[in-house]
Amino acid sequence: MFDSTVADGQGQVYVGLDYATAFVQVCILDPSGRMLANGRCENDWRAIAAHVRRFGTHVRAAIEACNGAANLADELVQRAGWSLDLAHPGYVQRMKQSPDKTDFSDARMLADLVRVGYLPRVWLAPEVVRELRRLVRRRQDLVERRRALKLQVGGWLRDQRVHEPEGTRWTLRWRAWLKAVPLPAQTRWVVNDVCAELTQVEKRIAAVERRLAMVTKNDPMVNKLRGLRGLGLITACVIRAEIGDATRFHTGKQLAHYCGLTPRNASSGLRQADAGLIQAGNRYLRATLMETAHRLKRFDPRWLKFATELEARGKKRCVVVAAVANRWIRGLFHELVVVSRAA
Repeated sequence: MFDSTVADGQGQVYVGLDYATAFVQVCILDPSGRMLANGRCENDWRAIAAHVRRFGTHVRAAIEACNGAANLADELVQRAGWSLDLAHPGYVQRMKQSPDKTDFSDARMLADLVRVGYLPRVWLAPEVVRELRRLVRRRQDLVERRRALKLQVGGWLRDQRVHEPEGTRWTLRWRAWLKAVPLPAQTRWVVNDVCAELTQVEKRIAAVERRLAMVTKNDPMVNKLRGLRGLGLITACVIRAEIGDATRFHTGKQLAHYCGLTPRNASSGLRQADAGLIQAGNRYLRATLMETAHRLKRFDPRWLKFATELEARGKKRCVVVAAVANRWIRGLFHELVVVSRAA
């Protein structure tokens, strides 16, 4: 029998949103799990909020994390006053009982997971953090392009069996040598073209870094991180962008797990073992923290001693670096929490 309190727009409802660019599939359940509506709605927070308001004013909702979903979720939270969580799409997929995929069933699944309290949540980053992430990841794209161009040139030099001068590649001296070294006509043209592109990419990287410095000059977390030994602007911005609000973690160990710096358990029966680092998290964040660990164990006496002790016990160098990064970020957790709360 239809619940009159819900029909009058009163009471609690649970909403699942299956996001698409053209529309959003909206499923609405009451507290007992009865489906009140499940249909397409215009991809606009006003239209979605008005549709749901017909069935209830106290809304608990979920939407899978995907491109565009965070922006819509932010609008529904800030402007419509919803309680809304982003859902981890991989874990939601594993919890489904059927291999079939439809917008109807996906929205229903999300609404039901919210209702029973089993939704696998991910953090809904505020707009300022999402914007910083775009800048940080743009720089990473350019850095990867720079690396690819340099590798191409190195491959062509090996192909021509050119003997390079002593010293580090891509210094001013090495570039002057590259410009003057005799090469076949077409190889020379291609090398010059790639070097011209490389110059442009390096200028773009510098422009992104200037932009990062400008937008984070008053950011408390970035300023705190830049004050630590071994950390520069880029490392600080990556940590700020990818971790965001440190108060969302309960312990330093949980933060290290998020960063992909904890060993994966591979125990079964009487066998108790670790199987390397967990294959999860943001690979760019983990790589940045690994690079930081390399610097720390060279310049900081505390981490140099810790690394030396591990190496004396026969630990591989990669394991030592990961252990330093793990301990460092766990120790930093408490300072980041203080900064996040003050901000």
